[in-house]
Amino acid sequence: MARTQLGTGAKWEDTVGYSRAVKVGNIIEIAGTTASKGGKVIFEGDVYNQTRYILGIMAHVLHQLDGKLEDVVRTRIYLKRIEDWEEAGRAHGEFFHTIKPVSTMLAVSSLIHPDMLVEIEATAIIT
Repeated sequence: MARTQLGTGAKWEDTVGYSRAVKVGNIIEIAGTTASKGGKVIFEGDVYNQTRYILGIMAHVLHQLDGKLEDVVRTRIYLKRIEDWEEAGRAHGEFFHTIKPVSTMLAVSSLIHPDMLVEIEATAIIT
């Protein structure tokens, strides 16, 4: 089975040893993604727009690997503050309203940068 790895060129990919996404056969796994651009966190204090930005990145990654949002079967949403669940959920619903993948949402004690409010992972199976 063919394996395709997709990177962003971030210095951490080689240091930590990870890829933005990996496609094996018809399965795509997308690594934890945050709202950062050019090394800077964007939409500080705004979990709704951070979530929308992340899901937009994921849609782009899927497209690069011949997938689409409709192929997503699971998302994992990590929140810095559990009280942000409704805003993150609202943004998630805008992308997945009719797709309805399996999803887990939970709060974690911290993310890699204090201004990051949400991190999301996804699994897609191309049919």
